Amino acid sequence: MVLADPLQRSHEQFQVRVEDYKAFRRDGFLHIKGLVAPDEVAELAAFTEDMMAGRRSIPGVPAPPKDISEAERRHFYERIHMPHRACEIAERFLLHPRIVDVLEALIGPDILALQTMLFFKQTGQAGQGFHQDSYYIPTQPDTLIGAWLAIDAADEENGCLWMTPGSQHEPIYPDCDGVTRQGDTVLGDIKSIQAASHPDEQVNTLARIALEYGHEVELKAQPGDVIFFGGHIFHRSHQNTSRRSRRAFVSHYCNARSRVPWNHGIPYAGEDDGGAANSEHILARGATHLPYAQPKFGTPCAANAPDLYGQRLDDHHSKSMMGDDNGFMVLLPHEDADHDH
Repeated sequence: MVLADPLQRSHEQFQVRVEDYKAFRRDGFLHIKGLVAPDEVAELAAFTEDMMAGRRSIPGVPAPPKDISEAERRHFYERIHMPHRACEIAERFLLHPRIVDVLEALIGPDILALQTMLFFKQTGQAGQGFHQDSYYIPTQPDTLIGAWLAIDAADEENGCLWMTPGSQHEPIYPDCDGVTRQGDTVLGDIKSIQAASHPDEQVNTLARIALEYGHEVELKAQPGDVIFFGGHIFHRSHQNTSRRSRRAFVSHYCNARSRVPWNHGIPYAGEDDGGAANSEHILARGATHLPYAQPKFGTPCAANAPDLYGQRLDDHHSKSMMGDDNGFMVLLPHEDADHDH
């Protein structure tokens, strides 16, 4: 049975299958093919082509110099952080309703949109060694999730993603020098690591833990595919050794009820949100008791269109599971429920 959406959203809602939900919990990632339409991916691809050619730019991001060769222009960018704060198309893909539909099923119902990265990854450009995303973007409780949208076809040759199934159950490993103060240091016997993300396995000591699993999954992807993965899973990519691009648009989110003591490039500590940065991030779906930001370019989401993307309302909001006189749990209306125990 397919449940109707009480919010009557303007797009055809994507519904995650039970088997996909189970796969995400089992493996730590979920690959959904063709989630984003070809014409939308083509628009994003054209935007990156225009950036590499110097025809378009993102405010605050340097453009390729005019006196360099075409090959040098194509290699001028490797990745751009947080383009959604300066560029309408990036905000639109961060809040893409079908991507957020999947997030709602995996970590929802309340979704906070945190971060974006635009990867260009041209021929010869480097990959990124084993790392855990929650090491870089802490959320409390930890509900971080990434969404990796393929702009180009991705495979081993041009530097696709590799995931280590099962490693989502690992803690977040702290660095040796305590630079980031991240990691599950409350665990008494946790190991410290160094140089997370470094592509050299001899330098990146997180690789030693990751390789103990003895199994990685190569995530070949086609344009429009989206790979969702949790903040604890070990993952990496390799250098692009092909003659093809491997562009991708990557976003990160968390449950909107989590505190987010992280922001990119802007001070955030304040009394209104307890020193967290929630007020800098966009409420994509649902509701929250914490502050949140509005989308700069007006992309529809829960922050500016709560009637479409806000909290779902149904009969269960006026009822609670309570113990009856016989000791059984039953669903009772709030006005009839006895909250004394």
